[in-house]
Amino acid sequence: MILAFDTYYYDNKAKTVCIKFVEWTDNAPIKIYTEITDQIEEYESGAFYKRELPCITNLLKKIDIEKISVIVVDSFVILDDNGKLGLGGYLYEYLGKQIQIIGVAKTNFAQNNINKREIYRGQSKKPLYITALGMDLDLASTKIKSMDGEFRIPTLLKQLDTMTKDKNAQ
Repeated sequence: MILAFDTYYYDNKAKTVCIKFVEWTDNAPIKIYTEITDQIEEYESGAFYKRELPCITNLLKKIDIEKISVIVVDSFVILDDNGKLGLGGYLYEYLGKQIQIIGVAKTNFAQNNINKREIYRGQSKKPLYITALGMDLDLASTKIKSMDGEFRIPTLLKQLDTMTKDKNAQ
């Protein structure tokens, strides 16, 4: 099983959504989890994980992760060529390095050249930036590239983003 997380911030709150799916080529989740977190941390440049990791870990408490093999986050796992951890890296450590983490970022982080891959999907001229821990980076890139959808953002990750931004849906 695979999980993917995204968080949206509004009114000093954070809405975190997690979708569960079975195959990389799936076009719909088999389960959706949500959590609203109040009193979130302020954004701190270079330390995004301090704001979002508690949102993800709170939601993880509602999920049986025993059969989860991979988690996808809308962020970087590794921030630079020296291996500085990003949100996904801190999640990997929080989970005792037992679950593979793939980061899918829409914006480049210039300090990371060797610990990321650029993938192009569909007709897009803009890449997605892939980072990973617990899984070979090239394999992680192949998995994200194989996801359903003909556009830059895979179908499931686009659905996740839409659900996360819907403040009316719980």
